[in-house]
Amino acid sequence: MLVKNISVVAAFVASVCIMPAQAQNNTIVVKANQLKADIQPTMWGVFFEDINMSADGGIYAELVKNRSFEFLKPLAGWTFKGKERKEGDLLILNRQDKQTNNPRFIQVNPNHTAKGDFGIINEGFRGMGIKQGLRYDFSMLYRQPAAGVKVHVELLNAKNEVIGKTTISPVATGKEWRKLEASLEATATEPKGTLAVWFEGSGQMDLDMISLFPGDTWKGRKGGMRADMVQMLADLKPGFLRFPGGCIVEGYDLSQRYQWKKTIGPIEERQLLINRWNFEFAHRPTPDYFQTFGLGFFEYFQLAEDIGAEPLPILNCGMACQFNTAEMVPLDQLDPYVQDALDLIEFANGDASTKWGKVRAQMGHPEPFNLKLLGIGNENWGPQYIDRLQVFTKAIKEKYPKMQLITSAGTDPDGERFDYLNGQLRKMNADIIDEHYYRRPEWFLQNAARYDNYDRNGSKVFAGEYAAQSDKTVSIHNKNNWRAALAEASFMTGLERNADVVVMASYAPLFAHVDGWQWTPDMIWIDNLHVVGTPNYYVQKMFSTNRGTHIVPILKNNAPLAGQDSLYASASVDKTTNELIIKLVNVSANGLQQEIKLDGVSKLSGNARHYVMKASGLDVENSLKEPLAIVPVEEQWKASGKSLKVNLAPHSVNVIRVKHLDLVSFKKAGKME
Repeated sequence: MLVKNISVVAAFVASVCIMPAQAQNNTIVVKANQLKADIQPTMWGVFFEDINMSADGGIYAELVKNRSFEFLKPLAGWTFKGKERKEGDLLILNRQDKQTNNPRFIQVNPNHTAKGDFGIINEGFRGMGIKQGLRYDFSMLYRQPAAGVKVHVELLNAKNEVIGKTTISPVATGKEWRKLEASLEATATEPKGTLAVWFEGSGQMDLDMISLFPGDTWKGRKGGMRADMVQMLADLKPGFLRFPGGCIVEGYDLSQRYQWKKTIGPIEERQLLINRWNFEFAHRPTPDYFQTFGLGFFEYFQLAEDIGAEPLPILNCGMACQFNTAEMVPLDQLDPYVQDALDLIEFANGDASTKWGKVRAQMGHPEPFNLKLLGIGNENWGPQYIDRLQVFTKAIKEKYPKMQLITSAGTDPDGERFDYLNGQLRKMNADIIDEHYYRRPEWFLQNAARYDNYDRNGSKVFAGEYAAQSDKTVSIHNKNNWRAALAEASFMTGLERNADVVVMASYAPLFAHVDGWQWTPDMIWIDNLHVVGTPNYYVQKMFSTNRGTHIVPILKNNAPLAGQDSLYASASVDKTTNELIIKLVNVSANGLQQEIKLDGVSKLSGNARHYVMKASGLDVENSLKEPLAIVPVEEQWKASGKSLKVNLAPHSVNVIRVKHLDLVSFKKAGKME
């Protein structure tokens, strides 16, 4: 690493000015008509993993926890309320081989009870977020030999006061299971509500899949997703959506790996699985963390389509987590795993005449999802991974030669493990190599030029998981503060400057519930009623919503801006809108005045827009109380001539957009300057 970059880092961490005493060269040159590389539409995307209660209890809007009584403790999340409970009043029964995916149900046996004497209450995922005036949709599967039991459904606040109610009189069904549905409206807002289901009358009733959804789900889909969380993703205009992880793809062992075929079809037939984050960290145990797969592969594909992103599913490669059991399937028994990959491509892209395309069509999406990207393994490493990857690659490329495969570079961006994988994958001519970086802010500054000398013609790079760790990796003290976001922005200019090498990038993890997280930092924080974008989120948004079509050189002293004079930069042209887009990050504690000369432009006309993110201190964060403490603000000024004069605030991220370029001519430039 160059000495000048180390000095930048030391000064940044100390939050002091790094400018030497002598006068600085305040001129930045943008060669606006030299197109260095195409910027892929997938350049900035989002990475989703079911960690931090981001699926169940998060973006999947189901409010009832353990709705089908399949947790390790069948009544987890449920309590009996009413008068004295007698033996046999409530029974957990198991259908065993008759319903292997969802065997358990609850049997209630009320006997001449008045309303309120006999019922069950569900606590939700750290409570239920209830909104005044909103409709809530209740449903359950039930059967009863004869009519006689009336069902009361109530929303309760934290004081057990009723804030919404309805009553249902189910008909007799004999031995047949039926779905019962009803709606009720909340009369008050409550962040920690509960659901009460009371029984009145005499008889026997079997219940399963007891469910409650808010009426304001994304696109109004019943049983759908939490709209405010999806909107945060849509606002990023992401190029891709990677799913479902992450470490849950691997599983603690192979029996707990993610299997996509078990996540599609009717909701009541999807088999629940323990989430590995249930027990992964002794310092953050979450014994009620399971995956119901109401958010399954069909819903992930649908979500990607909704937000205009390329779907990027990741599949298990026959290896469990190497930090846990390191269990792996023998090579001669790998065929079912490979077939799962081939079947997934058919599910996504096949027409209704194919086996798996028909399944997709029956689920309500006759058109293909147009899958182009597929990940094989997650953070796997060693010769074992390469051996299995070769089998997958051969089978997939023979049948689907245009499918782009994402391959794992392991857990770290350097070291013996990374060097081995990077070397082997490049020998294989891997399409895209997934590199991960969880490091302190200093690392991101030091590595802003990481890709300047990568092979321009070899395998491409997916910066698949990155987040600056304000303390250290896997520390509960990591914060989503401005120091971390500023360092990430600096690094991201290096990713974008090298768009002919780096074709995809995503921050991770994506979501975290304030009462149910296992890992920090995270890009978006939620509680039961609110969603908050971190400074890191808004940095991502500044980059993703200001993506050009082609990179152009931005230089200072004839060198790319990667730390000189505290500045990090990238520049692009958007040929579709005829705009120049300049991203400038100032990590200095001092404001900087800069002149930006535009080579290849005969003149400027019209307005320039300047988006600025800055904070009163490096430790400032956004929070539920102050969700907009750090957000971009916009300034406009007149652009004319062939240069721009800009003031860069201390510790700031800046995006400048200049419209109506009058370019002398576009020309393809060769080697990166």
